[in-house]
Amino acid sequence: MKAHQHIPPQKEGRQTDFGEAVETKNSEEAHQLFLMARAKMLDITNWHNYCDGASSKFGLVDKAGNLLHGAAQIGDHFYIDLPATPGSDAGDGLEWVVIEKIAEKGDKNSEEEYIIMIVRPVPDPRKHEKETAHFYSNVSTSTFIVSRTGLTVHAEVHGRNEVPNNHDVDLHDTIRNTAIALSARIGLSGPQWKKLAKGLLE
Repeated sequence: MKAHQHIPPQKEGRQTDFGEAVETKNSEEAHQLFLMARAKMLDITNWHNYCDGASSKFGLVDKAGNLLHGAAQIGDHFYIDLPATPGSDAGDGLEWVVIEKIAEKGDKNSEEEYIIMIVRPVPDPRKHEKETAHFYSNVSTSTFIVSRTGLTVHAEVHGRNEVPNNHDVDLHDTIRNTAIALSARIGLSGPQWKKLAKGLLE
């Protein structure tokens, strides 16, 4: 299966695609750059550093909400602390997602090697409430890809089915989520993911 075949199908809402690529001089340089970018992609706690100092902060936790350090794994959660926006009630001010899939294929001897990670909005793992704690609903996904094809290394972020989370949440979150999702739709989330894609390859 090719890397892009893992991306969930687009059915409703908005679709977004961001990516960067670096052309290397030889196969060893390409493989080493892929390995570095792969490690950075799984190092979610430091994503804000790779985003060129972007003010959004990220934190990796287990299914009970306890902070984790190290490489992300399937079933881990992470939060995004958005700057200059009203925090959600459901997430106590944070946007929450779960890592529902990580898949890898290839090695330095293959024409293509890749790692993909798919995340989906979920309730705050620190609480018992079931409301999705994110401005997008849980039909939305984000797919992060680091791949090498030949001498070219790519870092990409693909959003699918980006629908505002305005059902089964309180009035404050309904208004807040709709407003932030609209802001994301007009391009305010793009710069962050473009910076991350670029930073993973630097």
